[in-house]
Amino acid sequence: MADETLNRYRESIDNIDAALIFMLAERFKITKAVGEHKAKTGLPPADPNREKTQIDRLRALAKDANLDPDFSEKFLRFIIDEVIHHHRKAGATG
Repeated sequence: MADETLNRYRESIDNIDAALIFMLAERFKITKAVGEHKAKTGLPPADPNREKTQIDRLRALAKDANLDPDFSEKFLRFIIDEVIHHHRKAGATG
């Protein structure tokens, strides 16, 4: 016999995971355009001041949302590092 409560929870988790993937895809589409712009205009692929501002902002949001700020920083750092990698790649080929 299936546990309907567990199935509903899992369905919600699956929907959230799908939304996260689509949100990340949209974010990377925009950051790709940023990387292309930076390459064309000679801007560096990384912006440490922007990164710090974003990390501080998202740590505060995480705290407000009762999410571990350290986790949110690790998650954002992973994304930022991937974006910078793509920006460097665009600069090398663009």
